[in-house]
Amino acid sequence: MSASISIEPSDTEPRDSTSHNTVATQLLAAEQAGALDLPLPGAGHTIERWHGLAQLSYRDTVVGRLAEAHADAVAILAEITGRSIPNGSLWGVWAAQPPRPELNATRRTGRWVLDGRKLWCSGATICTHALVTALCNGDWRLFAVDLRQPGVQPVPDTWHAVGMSASDSGAVDFTAADAEAVGEAGDYIDRAGFWHGAIGVAACWYGSACGVAEVLHSAAARGRADEHALAHLGSVTSELRGAAAALEIAAHAIDGDPYDRGGQARIRARATRALVEQAASTTMDRVGRALGAGPLCADPAHARRVADLTVYLRQSHAERDLADLGRDVAGKDFTWWHNR
Repeated sequence: MSASISIEPSDTEPRDSTSHNTVATQLLAAEQAGALDLPLPGAGHTIERWHGLAQLSYRDTVVGRLAEAHADAVAILAEITGRSIPNGSLWGVWAAQPPRPELNATRRTGRWVLDGRKLWCSGATICTHALVTALCNGDWRLFAVDLRQPGVQPVPDTWHAVGMSASDSGAVDFTAADAEAVGEAGDYIDRAGFWHGAIGVAACWYGSACGVAEVLHSAAARGRADEHALAHLGSVTSELRGAAAALEIAAHAIDGDPYDRGGQARIRARATRALVEQAASTTMDRVGRALGAGPLCADPAHARRVADLTVYLRQSHAERDLADLGRDVAGKDFTWWHNR
């Protein structure tokens, strides 16, 4: 395994699936092959974790996105409870918390049950289990749920996306669904691993952006790029190398301070995500400007990837995240940036 973020093309593995059934097949195959068995963040091999996520996302953006959620669930359970997951299971993390509708958790006859609707449930009909946030006495708590029980029902026709269509991220209804509490209220958010995990998403963005860039690199390698296209390729190369460096620096910093005793995890995550998001956005823009509409119209794999990555990047909250980063650093001494 490389000690840095790199992408290794493979002609033997499928790329850019067209249906959620294909995605499910790829995820199960990856799980059985051990490709989802990634090092935990902060355990000394974080760069290998992000390399694995980037590689999966390079091959298929949707598979990478769902693999990241599965790996995040594994890390969350390990950090909060010390437990592992069952073999052969695929996990999601359904933690979006819009004001409506509500998903509520109550204690009934010695067991936790969930009632209500949860939105933005990626892998709704693919995952076997999920970590789900629900309201309990006015506080958000995290619960582990077996999705194969009758009280859990994906809601048809609630996912209309074009990009990330195969991620199957619609709503799910819970009716007296058995659940197991994971820690106490606040444990999910109030831990260093929450911010370490946030950078795993950026590793997926990076891998997918490398897939977008491949079309431009291939054209240039075949001598089909003019000076303008070569300039675009130079810019894309610079951006992606900068993103890879940011991920590598962040990985080493996490391994050096896994419990965030230096108080840098949130700043590190927000800054790294912003850098990688910018690189991915620049890559899509410049590849389009260099090659025109041709690949978007004639190359279905490339068209899907651009559509998927466009939606996936909006897991970032753009200027709101930048404003939060600004607030984080505004009160710090000017030398804060030395603390990576």
